[in-house]
Amino acid sequence: MIETFAYARAGLLGNPSDGYFGKTISLLVKNFRARVILYPSARLEIKLSKADLPVFDSLADLYQTTRWRGYYGGIRIIQALLVRLMDYCRQQGIELEDRNFTLEYETTVPLRLGLGGSSAIITAAMRALCQYFKLDIPLPVLANLVLETETRELGVGAGLQDRVIQAYEGVVFMDFSKDIMERQGYGNYERLDPALLPNIYLAYRTSLSEGTEVFHNNIRERWRAGDPKVVNAMQTWASFAEQGRTALLSGDFDMLDRLIDANFDLRAQIYQIGSGNLEMISVARQCGASANFAGSGGAVVGRYKDEETFERLVRELGKIGVAVLRPRVV
Repeated sequence: MIETFAYARAGLLGNPSDGYFGKTISLLVKNFRARVILYPSARLEIKLSKADLPVFDSLADLYQTTRWRGYYGGIRIIQALLVRLMDYCRQQGIELEDRNFTLEYETTVPLRLGLGGSSAIITAAMRALCQYFKLDIPLPVLANLVLETETRELGVGAGLQDRVIQAYEGVVFMDFSKDIMERQGYGNYERLDPALLPNIYLAYRTSLSEGTEVFHNNIRERWRAGDPKVVNAMQTWASFAEQGRTALLSGDFDMLDRLIDANFDLRAQIYQIGSGNLEMISVARQCGASANFAGSGGAVVGRYKDEETFERLVRELGKIGVAVLRPRVV
């Protein structure tokens, strides 16, 4: 029996420029994980998890559950991964052994909060499949395959940031500059020492009020059309990540705080952000912490100055249905 894991993640700086030849800094959040178990069997089977079962206590339960986790579980993304992996192996001239298996999965990653829940399931499944078929796939290529599972097979818009940090783990500075991407097919990824992270907190919605951003203002279309406001924003976010790397390496935490806040403030100028997400940012900052989206809404990441500030975050954000924790990176 093979057992593998992949974890949630939080984008600290540069998000959402990863899909636009930008730069980001992201960290792993081992407080939440996806778990996959794979073992030989007579037939190939993907077992349903709780998220896939269409069984509810009542209409109210169906409504609340669907609003919280969406209309799909993990079966379709694992099936899409198997198709993508087979295509990759054929392209590489790798012949997979004819061995059936049963794959089971479960996840504790909060859904629809931009914490990389879907990509965590895919990454954990990919690790199990690589062990089972004795595949040695380089980490940057593995991250690409996880992304392509969602973009090519399922038509989901996404960037590489989540998949890279879940493949490499720890803390990673990522450079997705166009010349680099076109030359080698993936970005330059630099592991940073997690010990450099200063008093990082993660806050996330525990209610159904508001999760990942719904409105994206046709950002990709505007970027492709050369809209100066969007193009400049992507370049600015990339510079925030680059400056953040320097701030981490030099221990300039005041600069880091300014960059974290500026990252969100610029996002609020470009994207339509709901009142619930704005409230999370506002309350966190009123507590004396810096605050930025950890992903695309529903969760916030930033730096707190001391224990008093952290306790204030827990207390005040708790009043609006938001949980606060210290991310376990290693």
